[in-house]
Amino acid sequence: MPEVSEAVVKDALRQVKYPEVAKDVVACGIVKRVEVGGEIRVAVELPTMVVPAPAREAFEQRLRTTIEGVAGGRPVKLDVTVKVASLPPPADKNRLRGVKNVVAVASGKGGVGKSTVAVNLALALGKWGARVGLLDADVFGPSIPQMLGTPTRPAGGTADQKIGPALYHDMSVVSVGFFVDKGEAVVWRGPMVHKLLQQFLEDVDWGELDYLVIDLPPGTGDVQLSLSQLIPITGAVMVTTPQEVAVIDVVKGISMFKKVEVPILGVIENMSYYVCPRCGNHDEIFSRGGGRKLAQEVEAPFLGEVPIDAKVRAGGDAGVPIVVGAPDSEHAKIFMDLAVKVAGRVAAHVLSGPRRVSALVTIR
Repeated sequence: MPEVSEAVVKDALRQVKYPEVAKDVVACGIVKRVEVGGEIRVAVELPTMVVPAPAREAFEQRLRTTIEGVAGGRPVKLDVTVKVASLPPPADKNRLRGVKNVVAVASGKGGVGKSTVAVNLALALGKWGARVGLLDADVFGPSIPQMLGTPTRPAGGTADQKIGPALYHDMSVVSVGFFVDKGEAVVWRGPMVHKLLQQFLEDVDWGELDYLVIDLPPGTGDVQLSLSQLIPITGAVMVTTPQEVAVIDVVKGISMFKKVEVPILGVIENMSYYVCPRCGNHDEIFSRGGGRKLAQEVEAPFLGEVPIDAKVRAGGDAGVPIVVGAPDSEHAKIFMDLAVKVAGRVAAHVLSGPRRVSALVTIR
């Protein structure tokens, strides 16, 4: 057999790039082990499980074909495992020890469906097999309890004096709405909000999570600044509606995140269009394309469009989000696809390090 070494195999694998990352699979660290003997055995650790089966199979085949090209006739054994990638937190922000990645869902203004996106995105990540938590950080207008309905386990205390999150659809959830009366207003100044958020981060038993999705209040206020000071936010997903008045405010939100060094994972255009269930006609009620145009202007990935559908609204009002209430619906499939893109962007950010990630290129 021709002489083959570990270095030869690794050099070949340097021709394969991981999707969305401007690095090859060796440089970004997902090739964990190469053994050369009677067979060539390569261990690869994927940074997320949120990948459609065809895309994963195609990527694995690309690796296998590359290795076989230098194997000299030896059998090739490819061992593929998954470990959700994360960056180590700075010492002064290590408050979420079991949480690998924090994804903030934000908007420039209210009324764009940000909470609907946050809830369904979190549930979609969970349906892909990730361990997910949801923090309702909209202190002054918590809507997550209404949108999720009755928990299988309510929030409460634990034996070690921690706050136990509520459990919805196998997802850990915390909201200020659990601890105040439904009709009671939260009238707090900035320092009190900061203290509450710190308690939700330090005193909640979140357990081991791959992704903690945070539903932020609209705008660029105390909550956003406090969270950026308290924890390392892996990235922010910006939600907008197509019309100019919403897009303008999202630009301000993006500017704020850049100032506090939080990467923008991408832009989602909600309420993008309406499809008549009877005739199939598309009606662009709020115009269309504002989110895509914004993403181009701020050089952020455009993650996708979510059309208007009465079933999404009804599911939120009834406490049965569409991802779990109608998992085979077109809208549920859209949120499942958005979860793939968001998880891909998180992985790209982590594998690329603190530098800016490359343009969105999702393998299909």
